[in-house]
Amino acid sequence: MNGNAAAATFEGARKRLTMLAYRMLGRWSEAEDAVQDAYLRWQAADQRVIRVPGAWLTTTVVRLCLDRMRRTKASREVYVGPWLPEPILTPEGGERDMSGDGTSFAHDLSMGLLLVLERLGPEERAAFVLREAFDSSYAEIAAALGKNEAAVRQLVSRARERVKGERKRYDVPPGAHEKLMARLLSAIEARDPAALAGLLTKDASFTSDAGGKRPAALRVVTGAEEVAKLLIHLTSTEGSAREMRSVNMNGAPGLWVIDHRGFENVIEIELDGERVAAIYVVRNPEKLAHISAAVH
Repeated sequence: MNGNAAAATFEGARKRLTMLAYRMLGRWSEAEDAVQDAYLRWQAADQRVIRVPGAWLTTTVVRLCLDRMRRTKASREVYVGPWLPEPILTPEGGERDMSGDGTSFAHDLSMGLLLVLERLGPEERAAFVLREAFDSSYAEIAAALGKNEAAVRQLVSRARERVKGERKRYDVPPGAHEKLMARLLSAIEARDPAALAGLLTKDASFTSDAGGKRPAALRVVTGAEEVAKLLIHLTSTEGSAREMRSVNMNGAPGLWVIDHRGFENVIEIELDGERVAAIYVVRNPEKLAHISAAVH
């Protein structure tokens, strides 16, 4: 395979590899870095002995991601405030594909699922993502992780049970995200805590990730009334947003907001049927650079 053919082979796989790395790392910027590292290894490899380029590239990216996950464990332990995955822009078109039996995670890029994946061990997460999101065979996963198939089946089974046990899934009516986001904003603007709480599930949560680089709540706030009070308090003390734009993120409609201080925010909501079960706000500028560049 000559240089041009090798480059074309890699570029044809780049999107898939980046989505794999993102699901493993929860950071788009780190996913791109991991894939670029894989590209450098691909260029340096003796491609004459690589029989299945796609499998070689997948294995390389998985192992690079596992190394990164192990290295970043300590930094996560000292992270200031709650940690959220790095949001990504996704194609317009409404809610995630929830067709079928409702148990497939193949197209689910939601904050909720990514947070559940964070609680898996590195190899569990890799095995689950490869099997559920990329339909890899157990033999392929075993090769990528350097394990036998029996061990991989156990990893996938254990991860699948944990994810399904922690990840609630509901049928979301078409347009529900947009409608609920609009109603939330109206209730906040009206300073109506009762109306706002009525749009939330009883155990609704509010998570704000600033990484110590912006003002933000240092804990996850839970309960409809507490979340409603917090939202009204924040908007009352911080004032109106300078700019607000609807964008599609992680497979569902969300908001990109410039607050009164000029700080960027990304807001996503998670639905439980026709109510809001979780509100995620990412304020850490390190996690928003790629979105800022795209929105501007």
